[in-house]
Parts: sequence; structure tokens; C-alpha cells
Amino acid sequence: MSHVSEIMEHNHTFVENKEYEAYRTSKFPNKKTIIITCMDTRLVELLPKAMNFKNGDVKVIKNAGGIISQPFGSVMRSVLVAIYELSADEVIVVGHHECGMASLNADHMIQEMIERGVSEQVMSTLENSGIKLTKWLRGFDNVTAAVEHTVGVIKKHPLLPPNIPVHGMVIDPTTGALDLVVEGYNK
Repeated sequence: MSHVSEIMEHNHTFVENKEYEAYRTSKFPNKKTIIITCMDTRLVELLPKAMNFKNGDVKVIKNAGGIISQPFGSVMRSVLVAIYELSADEVIVVGHHECGMASLNADHMIQEMIERGVSEQVMSTLENSGIKLTKWLRGFDNVTAAVEHTVGVIKKHPLLPPNIPVHGMVIDPTTGALDLVVEGYNK
């Protein structure tokens, strides 16, 4: 059975048994908070438990490394939508130790792309168009510095209201222990 078939079979039972009722909430975050974090599988359940959040409490934005690399990209747009349209009034950036973005090797990833069928012509066209894949696929060396950088990108954004606190934390993906890196209440 394929993953999609398993998902659909489970979903049918989930809906039929009305298991969704335990998760009902509104689109507005109860704790008026936005969490920007990594897509790491270890954080799916650990992070909300470690931060005492339940379904409906926060808006969670996940991407590789939990970083904002482009101030006018989709992650920052999501932050602004959560603030202006969904009543969020606080932001917490949460990085984690042992992050895959800390060891990301752009050259290796580009080689993997080619081995999995992306043509050399596509790679050449992107490079000739000014898209430097080795720069775009760059990770970071230090998770604390990466969190501080993302907090800075958000704080300095020209469309962010000046009264929004932006915090930074680093979580241990094994124990859930949090370290406060940036205290956002201190302007």
C-alpha cells in the first residue's frame, strides 16, 4: 500500500469517527503568537509540548532551518499575514541544535539533483540567469547566529509594526530544552 493510500484510508476512518472534534479551533491563534521553526521531524510534536502550545494556540511557519533568507519571500509574507489578518502580536524564531542546514553542502545537493534527473541544461540556464545555486542552497555555521540573523530580518522589516516583540530561541531536539537567544521585549 502506498503512503497516499494509507493516508486516505486513515483519513476516512478519522472523519467517520469524528476524531477531528478534539482539534476544533478558529483560524486566529489563541496566544496571538507566531512560531518560525525548522521542518525537522524531531520537532513536530516535541516543540509544541516543550513550549506548552496546543492546537489553535499559535501560527507555526516551518521551513528548512527556520530561517528567513529573503525579507520579501513567502515566510516573511506569512508573518505579516498572521499579524495583520490573524491578530498575532508576537513572533518567536526557534532554531535547533543538530540542524541539517548547519551541514548543508550545496555542491553535494546540486550533484544529487543532477543524479535524480535535473538536466545540466537546467543548471546552466539558472546559473546564466543569475541564480547562484551554491549561494541559494547555503546553510549556516552556527544555529545561534542564524536565529539572531532571522530575528534581525524580521525586526528590521519595513512593514512590521514597531510594537511587535520578536524573540529568538534554540531548542535541543532530544530533550526539548530551550535557550533564550534574543529577548524581544527589550527594544
